[in-house]
Amino acid sequence: MMMQTIMITGGAGFIGSNIAAKLCARGTHRVVICDTLGTGDKWRNLRNHAVYEVIPPGNLFYWLEMYGSSLDAVIHMGAISSTTETDVDLILENNQSVSTLIYRWCAENAKRFIYASSAATYGAGWQEFEDNSALEYLNTLRPLNPYGWSKHLVDCYIARNIALGETAPPQWAGLKFFNVYGPNEYHKENQRSVVATKFPDAASGKPVKLFKSYCENFVDGGQKRDFIYVNDCVNVVLWLLDNPKVSGLYNLGTGKARSFEDLAKALFAALGKEPKIEYFDMPETMRDKYQYFTEANMTKLRNAGYTTPFTSLEDGVRDYVQNYLIKEDPYL
Repeated sequence: MMMQTIMITGGAGFIGSNIAAKLCARGTHRVVICDTLGTGDKWRNLRNHAVYEVIPPGNLFYWLEMYGSSLDAVIHMGAISSTTETDVDLILENNQSVSTLIYRWCAENAKRFIYASSAATYGAGWQEFEDNSALEYLNTLRPLNPYGWSKHLVDCYIARNIALGETAPPQWAGLKFFNVYGPNEYHKENQRSVVATKFPDAASGKPVKLFKSYCENFVDGGQKRDFIYVNDCVNVVLWLLDNPKVSGLYNLGTGKARSFEDLAKALFAALGKEPKIEYFDMPETMRDKYQYFTEANMTKLRNAGYTTPFTSLEDGVRDYVQNYLIKEDPYL
């Protein structure tokens, strides 16, 4: 019997390449990557792993037409992930239109579909980050930027199709990623995690600089995020592949918000250095769009059967720093 294939769109990117690494190590599927590589070092995210094939996004639907019968699942991580991108037409074309087309193809061809949503869909988070896929709830969300809105549109599209009883993939799962950090994010430049962006200063003995707070409920450095290590995200994706009866829209964080000051201290601790932290003014253009608190409600995923503990901030930062960032070759 021919080995089945898993397609990972955005598979050379940050989360996608981490998923590819684990799937290649498993050896249960042929792993096909759909992504753009450009002229930089993004290709290094895949260099250490035995992927079966790499195809450009422009060939995706031709490939699906020709070879899609061998697919077990599409793991759709591909997107413009910049929260500061201002070309809304470009974002919608890449994040909404392509996603809904792949979803429809998977539904029509009875292939499983796992896709990346985002905590950015919650906007300011007044709805307490509840991964409710009911249209009535989704319609109350107000994303703060075009990226979050594009992801929200996909969540709503799928929810509407499910509510109307339209043909759906045999398994579908949307993952609302919170603040992910870890190896293979280096190509993301100013969209890298705080751990990666602050590492050079901390490693060289310079102070780590964090935004001042402009909210009376949060001290400088007290702004909080749900930071999740990328390995935990991969474990959830693999668990979904192993549990094909589980479908739905799920938060993917640790369920425990931590402050930026906590993160900075964890970074210095991983380097064996005393913490040095300074605060600077947040750009005025960001102040009315800034989230001061995010924390994933993980009840739904736990109730679905996922029981593996999530990595603590201190353990995740330590592993990232000591096994990747300080190495000559920091790639997974």
